[in-house]
Amino acid sequence: MNVTELRATARRHLGPHFTRKDTWQSEFPVFVRGEGSYLIDTEGRRHLDGLAGLFCVNMGHGRADIAKAAAEQVGTLAYASNWGSAHPPSIEAARIIADLAPGDLGTTFFVNSGSEAVETALKFVRQYHRSQGAPERTKIISREMAYHGTTMGALSVTGLPKIKEPFGPLLPGIRHVPNTLGLTGDCGPADQLDCVRAIEAVILEEGPETVAAVFAEPVQNGRGALVPPEGYWPALRALCDKYGILLVSDEVICSFGRLGHFFGHGLTGVVPDLITFAKGSTSGYAPLGGVIVREQLVTELYDSPKGGVFTHGATWGGHPVSTAIAVANISAMRDEKVPEHVLSEGPKLQAALESLKDAHRCVKDVRGTGFFYAIELMADRDGGRELTDQESLTVLREVLPESFRRTGVILRGDDRGATMLMISPPLVADTDVLDELLHGVDGMLTDVEKAIQP
Repeated sequence: MNVTELRATARRHLGPHFTRKDTWQSEFPVFVRGEGSYLIDTEGRRHLDGLAGLFCVNMGHGRADIAKAAAEQVGTLAYASNWGSAHPPSIEAARIIADLAPGDLGTTFFVNSGSEAVETALKFVRQYHRSQGAPERTKIISREMAYHGTTMGALSVTGLPKIKEPFGPLLPGIRHVPNTLGLTGDCGPADQLDCVRAIEAVILEEGPETVAAVFAEPVQNGRGALVPPEGYWPALRALCDKYGILLVSDEVICSFGRLGHFFGHGLTGVVPDLITFAKGSTSGYAPLGGVIVREQLVTELYDSPKGGVFTHGATWGGHPVSTAIAVANISAMRDEKVPEHVLSEGPKLQAALESLKDAHRCVKDVRGTGFFYAIELMADRDGGRELTDQESLTVLREVLPESFRRTGVILRGDDRGATMLMISPPLVADTDVLDELLHGVDGMLTDVEKAIQP
């Protein structure tokens, strides 16, 4: 089929994800190949994948070593479960993850996606507390504008009203507290920050004995790459320890090198009780997610008279092909020192993005770290004019999509709490790729200024 026929067939038979009808009726790209930091469409045009797929293609497209690992595993053992048995790829993937994870986070429950990982963490914290004689500990605290997934439990923890509204009522007992927007660097004693004190206030309001867990991302994706202020994560850890609450670090985006470390601990300095992961664990070469749990908690659940088993599982959890790919992907990431590359190049990328703020009146703020950034837009920074609702729609639905096509750089326009441009290149992007990315971003900001008057 030619591209016109492919698009027509897609419109008739393929259900798109988070895609407006008018977008599905447009001349959307159909990608047929990937090479390094680039996607190639049916016309042979190369597009710089500035979002790494969806924050996931950390090791880049088209790696022969990862493809070889997948092919060999399909030929050896295409499927076996982890229900009462195991197989070498899942065992080896779990071992490598345990070696890299902080503290005693040594047991991984594999699932298939980030949403499933959060769902699994929700179920674990509830069953853990029940097994320890505290069945009343069912409530969850998470942050406003945070995205934690689309399954019903994960969506309940999510703090984005727009994507929750069509599916209510959701799980009861979920409280959302202020995020760290506007706070970064040294903001004084973290335990005195309003966003931290609000968490303790909610704990006390609900009753500490009813709260199961606090969920937070090392760098919050929703509302645009919110890097926490100094001391914030130690303050979360202290609160959770004070009240017997489990701390869940949702690292579906942040783990496996995105911030320059294999896990968020490298940024926060804090060992959580559970870590959720997905995206970068396979660099998108196969679906995989998981929850890493402190070994002490697993032992306590299993040894409890009310425990003995974590009552959860999935047919594809720890799939042989997906975990073989994870082993190849994580091993290459470690051996090629990819997190170190991000630590080296990330500050340069950040400085270059900051320089674009000075060059463009439409840039309100640049946030992020490592290879994970958000550019928040406004109409005129010098005049203090924000975008109107209609201008925001124009930017997100017309200006930026056309800019992506014109520049050949794929990024993401984001409307979660502001009008933003999300940037998350493959972690293997070299200086030439990053220069091309920055040139594309510069062109996009120019297009926004042409379309929106001061």
